[in-house]
Amino acid sequence: MGGHCAVAKCSFHEDESCHIDERLLDRRRRPSLHKLRRMPKIAIIAAIERELWPLIKNWRSVKAEHEDREFTFYESDYAVAVCGGMGAEYGRRAAEAVIMKYSPEIMISAGVAGALVPELRVGDTVFPAVVIDARDGSRHESAIRDAALGKTPLARTILISSPDVAGADRKQQLAKTYGAHVVDMEGASVARAAQIHNLPFLAIKAISDEVNFELAGLNRFIRNGQFQTKLLIFYLLPRPWLWLKMIRLARNTQLASQNLCAWLRESALTNTIIPGTISSHQS
Repeated sequence: MGGHCAVAKCSFHEDESCHIDERLLDRRRRPSLHKLRRMPKIAIIAAIERELWPLIKNWRSVKAEHEDREFTFYESDYAVAVCGGMGAEYGRRAAEAVIMKYSPEIMISAGVAGALVPELRVGDTVFPAVVIDARDGSRHESAIRDAALGKTPLARTILISSPDVAGADRKQQLAKTYGAHVVDMEGASVARAAQIHNLPFLAIKAISDEVNFELAGLNRFIRNGQFQTKLLIFYLLPRPWLWLKMIRLARNTQLASQNLCAWLRESALTNTIIPGTISSHQS
């Protein structure tokens, strides 16, 4: 209440009666806007904001704490997004935070990813049917199997979640060991959180780097789940032979982000990927 109390206005007439302002009473009867607003039914978990920025740039932002860490949630009427940081533990914390605060009906791990097969090119978007955690080999099936899209090549894919950024050699190893097509860092931890809370799970990943694109050197620029862009710039300044490669990666990531957000906006968030998975909502 902030130490303030509402006082009804009285207007005294000749008969000394008191008339309470009906507008104030009406205001007291009305629930707050927070109570009136419907809770988003879809939760989207990504690593960093720029992956989802084309989608969330005009959404409301709300800060809240979970497990002694502050998160920024981006809200629309039908979905909430949170970008928890790079890596499995950051993905887990973000997933648990959004579940505790919003009680969503479906969880989506969304973001850019690396291709493990030559058939996947920059900008391609896939909906993996299986997500594997490279740390322990555990497997999680996604709800895409129940959708019409599940019968297409886009969904007949396997996502492997690696504890670090996978370079070209690591990509080949993951493809050979697990039969995977795509690699990310957080998908398996989000899938595990969804499983613990008995929630449907989807993974939607857009390709930012192809199978032979070398990324292993980028691990040194990740601190506390965040990519340190300034450190990368300082590293690149005396190494001009790397400039074109990084410019290419930035452009590829932007294209992947745009395609990812187009899929989210036009299918996942209008409940047309898996009709009936969540209750009807207005987009």
